[in-house]
Amino acid sequence: MLLIAGISIALFVSALLLVKKNKSKSDLFLLFWLLLNVVHLGFYYLQYVDQLFEYPSLLGIQLPFPLLQGVFLYFYVSSVTNQAPKKQWYYLLHLIPAILSYLYLISFFMLPSAEKIKIFEQGGHEDYALFMSLLVLAVFLSGIIYVIWCSILLIRHKRNIRSQFSSIEEINLSWLLFLVCGIGIIWTLVIISQNDAVIYQAIAVFVILIGFFGVQQKNIFNQVAQQMELSKTENIAIPIVEKSHKEKYQSSGLSEQDAAQHYKNLNELMNDEMLYKNANLSLAVLAESLDVHPNYLSQIINDKGGQSFYDYVNTYRVNEFKKLIADAQHEKFTLIALAYECGFNSKSTFNRYFKKITGLTPSQYVNK
Repeated sequence: MLLIAGISIALFVSALLLVKKNKSKSDLFLLFWLLLNVVHLGFYYLQYVDQLFEYPSLLGIQLPFPLLQGVFLYFYVSSVTNQAPKKQWYYLLHLIPAILSYLYLISFFMLPSAEKIKIFEQGGHEDYALFMSLLVLAVFLSGIIYVIWCSILLIRHKRNIRSQFSSIEEINLSWLLFLVCGIGIIWTLVIISQNDAVIYQAIAVFVILIGFFGVQQKNIFNQVAQQMELSKTENIAIPIVEKSHKEKYQSSGLSEQDAAQHYKNLNELMNDEMLYKNANLSLAVLAESLDVHPNYLSQIINDKGGQSFYDYVNTYRVNEFKKLIADAQHEKFTLIALAYECGFNSKSTFNRYFKKITGLTPSQYVNK
């Protein structure tokens, strides 16, 4: 029943993606991933109801499918987090193990139907023993490598978000982390359990969750995408991995003197215009106000201020709150109302960040 539910929901979500206008690259990867799982679950369902041998021409097609699970997870995560390979042919490199597997299986596909059925009934054939051993090893390694790889991409993405936005409450990546953990759990079951019934039921649940979370995901990185497009035209790379102070300036062509002046202008603008009170303030907006490239501004804040853009802006907000709370005329307002006035748009973020800066909760600070 769970298998049928997984197949049905995957087909339904695939149909929604097919008719969706202006499909993104991540939408296409999700679509192909879902269709792969539809076929994969379909093969196991035929085996479960003892009808697999009714279609001997299809036997063996499903064997390399597990090699593609981690690949599509990587394609999807890298696309959603804007860390996909810049050169399209790099995608083919990830498909090489599956392609080689199908090339090797050509001889099996050419066998008469009766012989293919016999090989499956006997659980294999000595001619394919080495291939199956290597395939199992490749599946295990693929799962481990891609889960770790995607976890690294998420860590980098979280760091990149903090360098681009001053408020990240609406940027919820827990569902994407859940997908990475989900496929990690499936691979753990493959390695530990090796029970087909348990594994495929877990895949069915996983497919249902992919459909549920993937379709409702919003494109939260419009501004970052625009910056990436700008960086392509100007041949400037957006820094994701931390570099040394000297290396970053050398690579960008930004002198120490210019950086110091830009940082001074930035602080003057923040103090005079109080831009931090804009809850949706982003690096791109602030860079435009200063007439500085966003990548340069990010470097300057990191090097001169020792902070990410997120920390830099929220430090201003905390200091503004401390000023307001010290003024007797603001005693009639609640703490959260004053926090919103300073640019915070979430009570939890305000409380968490205020304690990070002062070591006290807002209430404790006021009482003290």
